[in-house]
Amino acid sequence: MKKAVSFLFFIMSVTIVSYGQLDPQYTNNMYYKLGVNPGFAGTGDAINGLMINRYQWSGSSKVLVFSADAAVNAFGRSEGVGISVLSDKLGFYDNTWVTFSLAHKVTTSIGTLGLGLSPGIFNYSVNGEWEIPEGDMYTQPESDPSIPQTEVSQIAFDVGFGAFLYTNNYYAGFSATHLNQAAVMYDDVATDYLARTYYLMGGYNIKLSNPLFELWPSFLVKTDLAGTEFDINANVVYNEKIWCGLSYRHQDAIALLLGMELFNGMRVGYSFDFTTSVMSRSGFGSHEIFISYSINLEKNRNQKYKSIRFL
Repeated sequence: MKKAVSFLFFIMSVTIVSYGQLDPQYTNNMYYKLGVNPGFAGTGDAINGLMINRYQWSGSSKVLVFSADAAVNAFGRSEGVGISVLSDKLGFYDNTWVTFSLAHKVTTSIGTLGLGLSPGIFNYSVNGEWEIPEGDMYTQPESDPSIPQTEVSQIAFDVGFGAFLYTNNYYAGFSATHLNQAAVMYDDVATDYLARTYYLMGGYNIKLSNPLFELWPSFLVKTDLAGTEFDINANVVYNEKIWCGLSYRHQDAIALLLGMELFNGMRVGYSFDFTTSVMSRSGFGSHEIFISYSINLEKNRNQKYKSIRFL
């Protein structure tokens, strides 16, 4: 059965390749903006670290992310720097991104605007060593030059851009990843490329009648101009320490969101996706967990960052 599922994912991946590689998706996208918008770097005026582990479709897809960003003083101005390391395993694919983020901060009448660039490298790896069950109707496509027959790996340069506007109560961002649409070459033939992808995001903090509770709605739209996905999220937060909510991904899943602040600066969150698309045949749903930690170095090196707003 595993071989059959792997074969299905490879065929799906080859179809996706013809339109370009798509970025991984995250249910807790409201806490991982740095991965798609470099303008976010340094917004918390703190050192922020984040790790996400996503286990999707009964393990057929696994994503592991580590990111860190910080506000720094450069030439008398507050700027932002960051780094993201991502491992994405899907079927026969095992891809890795390493991305650096540099953000310039501008104070405006409606909030602080971060303008960022994200140069990085993309390592594309695929193991084309086919294992077809005996008696299976499929045959090994040795004649197709676009499908490597052995394990191969290629590295490509990648760059993105982002603008991120924020205050204590709301945020909005626009970004584009893979601006150069880097190609992956096998035998001098462009087999795959990183499709330029555009993101639009926003969120707001709404105070409820009970001052201990807040409603944090947010959204994320992603498109490569060939297809569009969007997430709508809403978290109810108690005392800025415990939250729960729901997320809806268009034509894909409904997710339960849970999280809490364990102590000042340390947070943990979990989500479970109930898959509503045809991919539910490959597994009941997807698990995702994240751990983050923030330290504010401006006031005191031993003082943790207390707020979980939009970080």
